Amino acid sequence: QVQLVESGGGLVQAGESLRISCAASGNIFFFRSNAMGWYRQAPGKPRELVAAIGSSFSTYYTDSVKGRFIISRDNVKNTVDLQMDSLKPEDTAVYYCNTETRAVSWGQGTQVTVSS
Repeated sequence: QVQLVESGGGLVQAGESLRISCAASGNIFFFRSNAMGWYRQAPGKPRELVAAIGSSFSTYYTDSVKGRFIISRDNVKNTVDLQMDSLKPEDTAVYYCNTETRAVSWGQGTQVTVSS
């Protein structure tokens, strides 16, 4: 089993940047061999996939964050990061990491709040 812990969220103003990180522990082989994603859930909305990175480092971004967010992974440190630039109030949500197939138990997430 893999445990995922998110960190790095906070309160920023529109236009600012934030970098959030997800640290994996446990079955590291599982982590390294799976595509990983960052998800977010805003109040009253379903959880959505924001960005994903494959085991071969291919990437995916949902349209609303293309050109602003960058996902990366470090298979030595066993982390997945999300660099978020030009943040908008609509990016406000709790951010979670998981595999692209949501195969791992959800962690606590990290709150990102963007004020206008």
